[in-house]
Amino acid sequence: MYDKVLIEKDWCKGCGICVAFCPKKVLAIKNNKVYLVDNEKCNECGVCEEKCPDFAIYIRRNNNERTKVNAG
Repeated sequence: MYDKVLIEKDWCKGCGICVAFCPKKVLAIKNNKVYLVDNEKCNECGVCEEKCPDFAIYIRRNNNERTKVNAG
């Protein structure tokens, strides 16, 4: 199984916005960075990547594809 959520740790400022908006509560903040708590519960809704002001979180929609929901 692959991770559905990809996190660019260097870009994450630990603001917690993605954690607050995640409807399945699969994200958390630890050491001022977001991390994936439960990959299996993620429903790939894309809210985390949409809300992230630092573009640090992405949803992997295929086995190796990374996309950004709100990319212009």
